[in-house]
Amino acid sequence: MENNIITLTGTVETEAAYSHSVLDEKFYTFMLRVPRLSQNDDILPVTIAEHQFDDMLIREGNKIKVKGQLRSYNKYTALKTRLILTVFAKGIAPAYEDDTENPNEIFINGFICKAPIYRRTPFGREITDLIIAVNRAFNRSDYIPAIAWGRNAVYSENLEVGSNVMLWGRLQSRNYNKRISEDETEQRTAYELSITKIEKLA
Repeated sequence: MENNIITLTGTVETEAAYSHSVLDEKFYTFMLRVPRLSQNDDILPVTIAEHQFDDMLIREGNKIKVKGQLRSYNKYTALKTRLILTVFAKGIAPAYEDDTENPNEIFINGFICKAPIYRRTPFGREITDLIIAVNRAFNRSDYIPAIAWGRNAVYSENLEVGSNVMLWGRLQSRNYNKRISEDETEQRTAYELSITKIEKLA
């Protein structure tokens, strides 16, 4: 579907490992290191079906290009449910040093499914957090966390639940500390769409 498109160019960070099976088709996951303009890197999860798997290409240190969709699913534990994001690869190919394309591009067309949350950082930067529902085939949907900054944050703050929006940006990884108890914290990684452009359709 053309409402969810992501293209990543980066370096394979980890070897692919078996993830799960659906209707006798095996799926594998690996991590891809994608550079940012800020000289930092995003380490992003990629899932690929067995029929597209190329073990010569998906090797640690190889530079590849991935095209696909940003997918979400719920991971159930004994205590709660966590939303997990992954890039579902529709195709992979070698990438080359002279590749001039943006290494991290995403476009989604979806619907705001929770009230936007506007806030300011300790340094005064304006941020709005969004959750976007993106329709998928077979009456399924992906739920994509998105974050808007500055002027986009001010615009997004007043969007209503159910609004149809188009978003352009990049997929980013962010480490944070989750408090488990009074004495214990756990480092986790969040993935979210960092918005560079947003348009309301309806």
